[in-house]
Parts: sequence; structure tokens; C-alpha cells
Amino acid sequence: MPFSAYLDGVRKDCRELVAELGRGFDYVSVLATDVRETTYRADRRMSAVQDGEGECGFVIKMHDGRAFYEYSCDDISGDKKELAAKITAAVATDTALGERRISTAPVKDEPMVRDFVRENDFDDYNDEQLLGVCRDISSELIGKSDKVLNAIAMVRPYSVSKLFVTKNRELSQYYGWANGYAIVIYNDGKLVQARRIEGAGTISEVISKVKEGLDKVIDLAAHLTKAQPIKPGVYDVITDSSITGLIAHEAFGHGVEMDQFVKDRALAKHCVGQYVASPITNMHDGAAATHSVASYFFDDDGVLAHDTQIIKDGVLVAGLSDLASATQLGTEPTGNGRRDSYKRKAYSRMTNTFFTPGTDKLEDMIASVKHGYMLFETNNGMEDPKNWQIQCTAEYGIEIVDGKLTENYVSPVVMSGSVPELLKSISMISDGFEVHGSGFCGKGYKEWVRVSDGGPNLKVRVKLG
Repeated sequence: MPFSAYLDGVRKDCRELVAELGRGFDYVSVLATDVRETTYRADRRMSAVQDGEGECGFVIKMHDGRAFYEYSCDDISGDKKELAAKITAAVATDTALGERRISTAPVKDEPMVRDFVRENDFDDYNDEQLLGVCRDISSELIGKSDKVLNAIAMVRPYSVSKLFVTKNRELSQYYGWANGYAIVIYNDGKLVQARRIEGAGTISEVISKVKEGLDKVIDLAAHLTKAQPIKPGVYDVITDSSITGLIAHEAFGHGVEMDQFVKDRALAKHCVGQYVASPITNMHDGAAATHSVASYFFDDDGVLAHDTQIIKDGVLVAGLSDLASATQLGTEPTGNGRRDSYKRKAYSRMTNTFFTPGTDKLEDMIASVKHGYMLFETNNGMEDPKNWQIQCTAEYGIEIVDGKLTENYVSPVVMSGSVPELLKSISMISDGFEVHGSGFCGKGYKEWVRVSDGGPNLKVRVKLG
């Protein structure tokens, strides 16, 4: 699927609207979006194709030399003088706030004209082919054991076309991502659910990755039926890459989103330049930092994608900003301005957030644990950026005794405590690396955007329950 033909057709409209609004504002941008997602699903009883999280619309952002204003709509065709007058009237209430407005620095509008494209294979598959793939995966899982009550298979490709226009810039981007899911409902005296979720830039790759892991899904389900609750306590823990990512995301990701700095809602604001983690710890975020579900070419403020180092050798060195928070704080935006949709404002948001690899071998890390657990599979998490407390849930853990993984599974497992204590307890970091790109992240309870996280295995000491 190429860049949106509709957005190609409104380039002139965007330029004309920018010029018209530019008569009354120092800076004007138009962000046009055309996002499409489809879900293909099959289980024991049915198969279906459903539209997913799609959108098509416009955000007009203005700056009058002091403050930002925004207006969203689903159509900018027609007389641009009339539309500009309508937009100006709509933000008049905000401009009348006078001294109560939050001041920001003038916006840079450096010249650039460029079209970005990341190729995929989405056009190589039709609806019936992808439904057939889902039916085959579901049937194969059901056939592996009479204890499988149901098996759900899904393929979910989505594509993004965005156009960004200012007086001096015209940028477009097209990219896609696909996720695949294999989920079993399994009963062996205890009803459990086990899953495998994969992501890739092409449908063919994601299908291959899901199919390769079907036996592991069944094996996990069988173990989860025997899993017991964990005895609460403080343990030495080895994380898989998914749990490493959960720590990166919840322990320090939200806490360095710099719109929280503006509102003085993040303790990290006062800790830049200080040790916040073990000296062997390094952490990054950025749409350009790795290739995953949150890898784009420019953000919703028209800022090119970055690779931002957040923690360097244990020291907090940088946060993540959108255009508004960066101008308020007097820093350069990091390309983290993201919107739930064209109907919502941009916030400072994580993209691909991860710890970087170390030099340890996973087998040596496990061997170093006298008694503890290896934790697997992100479930969910919460962070309090103002007080630096977290609570994260892993789907399951495997007990380690005398440096060896046992057959004793525990589920679920809740990890909680102080962010600095957790990060400063990191004593070993593996030389492996994996980023998981299947999740969504909310700002509070809303404002959902796609994110990825991950990294190597970590050895930490943390409270489990």
C-alpha cells in the first residue's frame, strides 16, 4: 500500500491554509493523517475481518510569538480565507487569556522538503489469505493437545501515512507494522491462558515468527496449570527482555516525559546529572533508536525522529520532549511529540524504550543466583513519576535454585518498590537484545499510542509478591 493518495491530493490545500493563517500567526503547521488497521482473527468457532484503529484528519497548530493554539478537523477543502477565519475565531477565547497563557519560545521552522517511505509486503496478501493463515494456526494449536479448549490466532497489520506542512517544510512519511498473536485456552485441572505475540515490519516475517513458537505456547500452558503463587519477599531476579522492557517503560520512561517536568509532576526533573541507576546501566528511547512498532520518521510536531540516551553509565542525562514542552523548558525537542489521534493534543510520549546490552552471558547470570526467580512476559505496570514508585506484573516466573532453572513455575508475579533502588540494584546485564513491539501505552487512563520496549536480561534485587 503506497502513501495515501488522499493526503497526496491535499498538499496544495495544506500549503494554502498555512499561508492564509500565517497572516495572523508567526508559525503555522498542518499535520494530515491517514492511518489504517485491520484485524484478521480465527478460533475454533469463527473467523472474521475487522477494521481496527484507523483515522483520517487534520491538526492545525499555531504560535503567535508567545503561545501555541491547536484546531482539529476532518476536512480542509473549500475557501481557505473562510476556514482561516473560522479557526482564528475558535482560538480567540485562548488568545484572550492574556497573562494567564503559558509562554513558550518562538518556533524554529528550518527548511526541509522530503518524503520518507519504509517498504512492506502488505499488498502481497488479501483478506482471504490472511484469514486462511489464522484458521491454519488456530487448527494446528487445537490439534496439539486435547486439553486445548480453544485457540485464537490473529494477524494485525497497520499502515501510517502522515503529511506535515509549514511555511518552510513539507514532510511526508509512510510506514507499516504487523503483529501476530497465538493464544490458547488450556484446561488440565486448572483453566489457563498462554500466548505468543510477535511483531515485524512485514506480514511474512510475523507469520513465520508466530508459527515457529506454537509448541512453546502449548508447553507454557501446560506449566501454567501447575503454577503456584509466589511467597512474597525480596529476591535476586533475572528478567527476560520483556520484563526488562517493562522496567524501562514503567520505572523510568514515564518519569522522563518532559511535559511532566513543565507541570513539576516528575521527580526526574530534579535529578538530571545525578546517579539514578547502577553505573553499568544505559537506557535509550527514540523512534530512530531501533526498528519496531514506534519507529517513525518524524513525530506529530514535525520533528525528525531521534535516538535519545536517557541514562548514561547510571547517570540521568536527558528526558523526552514534544515541541511545546521543549520550547517551554528551553531545550531542543527530541521527536517524542505524539497524539492518540488528530482529535487529541500532542504530549511527550515514549517510543522505543530499552536498556542497552552489557557483556554478561545469560547462563552465568542464572548460575550466580542461589535462590530467586527468572521473570517472563509483561502483563501490565504502573508508575508514580512524582514519588518514583512502581508496580509491575509478570505473567509468570521460574524458580532458580543453586544457579539452575527448575520446573517450579509461579504466576502471576507482582514486582514493586522504589525506582532508584531497583535500578541501582542492577548487577549484571546480558549481551543479548530484543525489543517487543505489540503494546499500547496510555497517558494516565487515555491518550493511547503504540510503543515498544525491551533490551537485554538484567539481574536485579527486587520485592516480589
